Amino acid sequence: MNDSARRFEAWWILGVLGILIALFGVLTPSAFLSLYNAQNVVADASSLLVLAVGMTFVIATRGIDLSVGAVLVFAEVAAVKAMIALGGDGTAATVAGVLISLGVGGLWGALNGVAVAYWRIPPMIATLGTLGMAGGGGLLITNGANVRSGVPQLLIDGLGSGTVLGVLPAVAVVALAVALAAGWVLNATRFGLHVLATGSNEQALSRAGIDVRPIQLRVYVVSGMCAGLAAVIDLARFSTTTIGGHTTDNLDAVTAVVIGGTSLFGGVATIAGTVIGVFIPAVLADGLVIANVPSFWQQVVVGAVLIAAVYADGRRRGRI
Repeated sequence: MNDSARRFEAWWILGVLGILIALFGVLTPSAFLSLYNAQNVVADASSLLVLAVGMTFVIATRGIDLSVGAVLVFAEVAAVKAMIALGGDGTAATVAGVLISLGVGGLWGALNGVAVAYWRIPPMIATLGTLGMAGGGGLLITNGANVRSGVPQLLIDGLGSGTVLGVLPAVAVVALAVALAAGWVLNATRFGLHVLATGSNEQALSRAGIDVRPIQLRVYVVSGMCAGLAAVIDLARFSTTTIGGHTTDNLDAVTAVVIGGTSLFGGVATIAGTVIGVFIPAVLADGLVIANVPSFWQQVVVGAVLIAAVYADGRRRGRI
């Protein structure tokens, strides 16, 4: 895909988001266009955005990570258990919980990466296996019940309900910072170039003397650590683990990434598109609720857009 085609696609995706905002703004202006509602939308989308950023790197290499939702839940449980062990409050417990969540996510990502890159297990099968392992592990540790105490108030007040400049939710600032950093890595570093090259033509990269296995390992570690950070965001917002609330996170993240313009066939990725892709279903869901339209329509519309996006990408790349 040439640069002009990419720019057209980016503007087209942004146009879809603008149309949705305008439509719901006309239908329910006082509720949908309020500052309070806008803050809720961006806060609700923050954890999914972090997951989708990690998924963008994976899909760019022609892989997929179906385990992100389960890894998020396991990281939540591990972090809360650690914070409870350290007294359940204070700076030490907060920092330890954050680091453990990121570390646990990274370890699950490393397992995915080793399975895909070194054991040559297909990404769908490898990450489906870790989905079951991480999800089951979280249930075993908690006996299937949410841990409803132990999240430090410092984390809840500072990140979960905190704002920057009194307007932007702190969780949204964190998610935006992750997206900006990921965009820089993908577009301005050798690692980002190798990620795209791996998805575009893995054999050519190998013939150039570059081992693709460490690259694949790293993208799954990135995805796992993003799941760990999303777990921190969720704990901060809800002050409890959310064991049953992430069963569709993997599909939601893939949908956002693909709608945003990253190719399932690998080699083409855009973090800016992923950001827009996250907010299209978020705005759609919020607008439908405010307009008293059954939320089931969101699944219908987003599913149709996903199929259309994959079909269009396949046509452009001569795969369909």
